[in-house]
Amino acid sequence: MFDLIPIAYRNVNQLWAYILTETLKRLGLTCAIICPGSRSTPLAIAFAQQAPEIETISILDERSAAFFALGQAKTTGRPVVLVCTSGTAGANFYSAVIEASYSRVPLLILTTDRPPELRDCHSGQTVDQLRLYGNYPNWQTELALPCADLGMLAYLRQTVIHSWERAQTPTKGPVHLNIPFRDPLAPLPDGNDLSYLRSQLEAEDFFAGIANPCPMPHTSTALSTSSPYPIPKEWKECDRGIIIAGVAQPSQPEEYCKAIAQLSQILQWPVLAEGLSPVRNYAELNPYLISTYDLILRNQQLAKQLAPEMVIQVGEMPTSKELRTWIAATQPRRWVIDPSDQNLDPLHGRTTHLRISVEEIKVEEANLSLSSDYGKQWRDAETKVKLVVDQTMGKIDEIIESKAAWLISQILPPGTPLFIANSMPVRDVEYFWKPNNLGVRSHFNRGANGIDGTLSTALGIAHRQQSSVMLTGDLALLHDTNGFLIRNKFVGHLTIVLINNNGGGIFEMLPIAKFDPPFEEFFGTPQDINFVQLCATYNVQHELIISWQQLQQKLNPLPTQGIRVLEVQTNRKKDAKWRQYNLRRFAADIVI
Repeated sequence: MFDLIPIAYRNVNQLWAYILTETLKRLGLTCAIICPGSRSTPLAIAFAQQAPEIETISILDERSAAFFALGQAKTTGRPVVLVCTSGTAGANFYSAVIEASYSRVPLLILTTDRPPELRDCHSGQTVDQLRLYGNYPNWQTELALPCADLGMLAYLRQTVIHSWERAQTPTKGPVHLNIPFRDPLAPLPDGNDLSYLRSQLEAEDFFAGIANPCPMPHTSTALSTSSPYPIPKEWKECDRGIIIAGVAQPSQPEEYCKAIAQLSQILQWPVLAEGLSPVRNYAELNPYLISTYDLILRNQQLAKQLAPEMVIQVGEMPTSKELRTWIAATQPRRWVIDPSDQNLDPLHGRTTHLRISVEEIKVEEANLSLSSDYGKQWRDAETKVKLVVDQTMGKIDEIIESKAAWLISQILPPGTPLFIANSMPVRDVEYFWKPNNLGVRSHFNRGANGIDGTLSTALGIAHRQQSSVMLTGDLALLHDTNGFLIRNKFVGHLTIVLINNNGGGIFEMLPIAKFDPPFEEFFGTPQDINFVQLCATYNVQHELIISWQQLQQKLNPLPTQGIRVLEVQTNRKKDAKWRQYNLRRFAADIVI
């Protein structure tokens, strides 16, 4: 390992990279992901020199690296740096940049580039990297070429500070810096005497006063608000209102759930909690919790009886198509509570956005004079439907896909980080994730809802955290098998519960499933992969699950190190028929 300071003054490029990385370290950066390449050499060396304060991880595949960084930023709440060489390397970050933008996850993307004179002249490994990610970054710019000038170094320092801030405020998201370097890229002398700059930087204490300008992660800014938001009078006077606890990954889930519970009890409104909301994992906090709303609303008579006059939506709208259709049909007055500046109403209803967090709402005494008949109807329906679901699931001994989410919701160790893949797993969680008090920390990529980077995101979430679990289908895992290349750098444990139905199960639920051909080839897309052999290739542990009891034993307790795959083989078409029959049956005979 080279000594940090002498290396920094080998050439202008290395000094530039040192100023950049030292500034980030002092701002609070703790993790940088480096993709191998030549043009990024100055940054790779500078970040490697910042260990152990900045953990620097080398990851071969840029798409995988970007999603691993996304997972790290999700679980820590801090910006994570991504570094790549010039050319198409940065293009492989694109899908993770989109997800970070929509999911509001802080990433700082550093794409290195050739200098201007080597662009547009067919110089190798050169593409147009300016505004490479369109409008998705919170902010983006190209840095000036490295320069041995104190004023320019101050410009670099301030630009890095601004980039760090823009990744976190006013809304978290990605920031892109394009960074050109001329040769020499290695720490070789370039003919410049930088000793005078070293003495100037030390004399002026160049890095003095640098501090994170943004709130530390896992600190609720709502708790420090000096003027809580008063509950509108029209809410208090309404006895047919509901609260929708939508898709959310708050940094303080228990405080978040308490705030929703307090609002619910003040208004005596039921809380329809999405499976991806922490509310279902802190069930004892909320006596008005409704988890089976998707099933209840499939009963047309119940859906009409339970039509609300007002709706408070906290966070993103749930996945449930039944819920969305019901709200669109009943057209209640709606409020969306979320501190972001984004439009969170895909239904385009009579909606008011309150740009606050739910924790900012002023706590008052419950209005016990309100009629509770409406809330009681919801709770009665919930009790009856939950009983039918539990009785049905409890009697199922054969391996079917939908039971996995129901079972996992009851057996994970408390506080387990859980990554839920898109497509069918995320929907089975909404249908069947049973309310519990385990404090499971659910994570997901529901910004753009794609299957890109599923494994890599889960590994990023699990890295240096409590032993973690991922629930995924086979196609989502196969789409990101390069994520297994992270195995040698991964610290911690991830158990992958693989639902292998040999294809795209979600498409079996769509009208196109009736048209075969071309359904099986172009939508079902069976891959016929032997996961035993795949896992062996990456030296990852594999075990075939043949009973629910076996799965339960493997998920509690969890190992502390390594990656393993628990493969649950199911029949895709049989699973689809089971859902199509039972999703409507669960509430079909319910009367309230």
